[in-house]
Amino acid sequence: MPAAPQLPGGRFEGREAFQQLVRDALACAAREGWPELMLCDASFHDWPLGERAAVESLQQWARSGRRLTLIAAGYDEVVRRHARFVQWRVRWDHIIVCRRAGAADPQDLPSAIWSPHWVLHRHDPLRCRGVTGTEPERRILLRESLLEWVERKSSPGFPASTLGL
Repeated sequence: MPAAPQLPGGRFEGREAFQQLVRDALACAAREGWPELMLCDASFHDWPLGERAAVESLQQWARSGRRLTLIAAGYDEVVRRHARFVQWRVRWDHIIVCRRAGAADPQDLPSAIWSPHWVLHRHDPLRCRGVTGTEPERRILLRESLLEWVERKSSPGFPASTLGL
């Protein structure tokens, strides 16, 4: 197991702080070779997924044996705001699982990043307030919550391509 990531633990507040934590988490995942990532948000509206640095981190992270799970109420904002990410997603479709929780109230869907080593949980997406950390209990609880969304409260969504006959 890799050493603890060089990411902060504790509270954060504000959109800029949140976005920087997302960038830093993706860079750390690439640098340390995290085997799995789960990203969850109602729309990923204010995530920096379309930024060149975020996509470059994901590109460095991606390889066989890796797994990225995305959970969202819908993916319209991802398509509209994160073109680089959408292009990257097409290339790496074989390691990405996208789930759509369309019937859920978007406010019920967690806004979070989970990894086996570090988590970010934005408890108040409107004000971008949340907490990060490496504590095993925090990681286990968030993973259980996200798996509940994957297994029981969502269905496949956001295909890499639309094929017609």
